[in-house]
Amino acid sequence: MIPKEELRKCVLSQKEELDLEDSGIKRELGIKETAQIVILSGIRRAGKSTLMKQMIKRHKSFNYFNFEDPRVAGFEINDFQRLKEIFEEEHKSELNFFDEIQNVNEWERFARQLHDQKAKVAITGSNASLLSRELGTKLTGRYLAYEVFPFSYTEFLVFRKKSASPQSFEEYVMSGGFPEFLKEGKSEYHRELYSGIINRDIIVRHKLKEGKTIVELGVFLITNVGKEFSYNKLKALFDLGSATTVSEYVSYLEDSYVIFAVPKFEFSYKKQIKNPKKVYCIDTGLMKSISASHLEDRGRYLENAVYLFLRRKYKEIFYFKGKRECDFIVKEGGKVVMAVQVCYELNSENLERELEGLKEAMAKLKLKEGLIITFKEEDKFENVKVIPAWKWMSQ
Repeated sequence: MIPKEELRKCVLSQKEELDLEDSGIKRELGIKETAQIVILSGIRRAGKSTLMKQMIKRHKSFNYFNFEDPRVAGFEINDFQRLKEIFEEEHKSELNFFDEIQNVNEWERFARQLHDQKAKVAITGSNASLLSRELGTKLTGRYLAYEVFPFSYTEFLVFRKKSASPQSFEEYVMSGGFPEFLKEGKSEYHRELYSGIINRDIIVRHKLKEGKTIVELGVFLITNVGKEFSYNKLKALFDLGSATTVSEYVSYLEDSYVIFAVPKFEFSYKKQIKNPKKVYCIDTGLMKSISASHLEDRGRYLENAVYLFLRRKYKEIFYFKGKRECDFIVKEGGKVVMAVQVCYELNSENLERELEGLKEAMAKLKLKEGLIITFKEEDKFENVKVIPAWKWMSQ
């Protein structure tokens, strides 16, 4: 519990320190004005607060509070009423903006109360499952949720003031899309970010006794982007007590948006959950900095970049494995809509293998067309289109 006058000082100083001039480039999310609660979720430093500033700039009067402020570390559910009273006394606005509100237990009760009183609410959060679980139970039908990723390739081009080309795409893949890293280019940025996420969003939040194992697990998974993993194999590798513990640790990394675990496509959900998954990283720049491998496998970086491009647009993404493999199967509205193969460079040695994997998936899933994404080659083989990633992602 925080005394009201101490809370008032925080409210006033936070609003005074809110730098609305540094509101960044326009993002591609297309957030609309709405009477519903707006939720911005995503990995730390991807630009959620900047997006919120862009929303705030549209209005002259607003309420704002950042729950990451160390002065309010003890904020509890009962403090929300004090906060509401301070807003009414100081600002008298129906517009409410909250940064990292998920730090407070039962925050959704307060958000619902404001919404039911016809106030407008926008919040940010850095944990996927925490938000989705609470939104699903307490805020059903009252919210619009947006996921905020680091810059896409086209956003990167706007930020860097460059044109789409193989050269700018390679720069994007090697540097990634975290805005602060692109501004300053400090080599330790990604490692500090990773360490902060592990400590604040995983170890502290889940009250883990020691963090070494999950740090090493995250590094291992990021090092093995595009490869299959199973909980039992990871259990043996990290000498953990059970596959359930491994599953929990992987889910913590996913919830914090560090990694994505992609399932194998199966028509049966039971079969799907039993199969190994493939792993991808939230950002190719982070992947480069955190990976324990000293070799730069450009094919894996390209594959990760393609996954992120798809993930921004679609929720349901799988890999296909039959006699051959296809990198990505995309579902939308319960229907398979796309099969995508990724190959850094097509040549006489790999062309048949890449085509066979894609065509096997197309035949099984009854798709009329397929897509192969390369670094810079463009071609067509019957009903399979080959297009360079830089062109595909900038269309």
